[in-house]
Amino acid sequence: MKAIKNILVGFPVSFIGSIPLGYLNIIEFHIYTKLGIEDLILYLFGVVFVEGFVIYFTLVFANRLVNNITVMRIIDVFGIFFLFFLAYAFYSYSNQTATDSSYFEKYMTCSPFLIGLILSSLNFLQLPFWTGWNLYLINGNYITSKNTLKLYYVAGTLVGTFTGMMGFIFFVNNIIHNSEHFSKHLFALIIPLFFIVLACLQGYKVFKKYIK
Repeated sequence: MKAIKNILVGFPVSFIGSIPLGYLNIIEFHIYTKLGIEDLILYLFGVVFVEGFVIYFTLVFANRLVNNITVMRIIDVFGIFFLFFLAYAFYSYSNQTATDSSYFEKYMTCSPFLIGLILSSLNFLQLPFWTGWNLYLINGNYITSKNTLKLYYVAGTLVGTFTGMMGFIFFVNNIIHNSEHFSKHLFALIIPLFFIVLACLQGYKVFKKYIK
């Protein structure tokens, strides 16, 4: 029963956490539109492969990690610059001519699984996310982290992430196909603006947390 409970708790937490628009979701949409469903699945396998280690690591060392102010500060500050970089990358991509090369076209020559591994490894913001959730679930006795039971929780979260990201793709793809105006401005304006807003919010969070 404890194993089933761990799976059932891990799935919705990860499913809901994977749905909000983020750079992993944006890249997966680009891969889906350019390369198709098979490469998308390989990309998602790469993402969840890294996430599995992150979730397991934060589950085991949650208390120590959250109390290490230096590490948390580095993660938070890195997130600001990374989000600004993504905003520039998508804006730059949208303004290129057909003969120009782009960040994304270069990435498309790599294995989608490798792209998922690399980008998921750069997603340092998942460390505080999973540290906070795991501490909450453990302290509230919603999951059991003893021995191999933690593996059932990790398995549930990975299935949740995979399912959530797949659902996100089909939902957004349906919106774009039914809205030409939205599709036209997606990469040129909407996505870059979204990442700028996220970077500003992250900057405010860092200011409030470490400076103010």
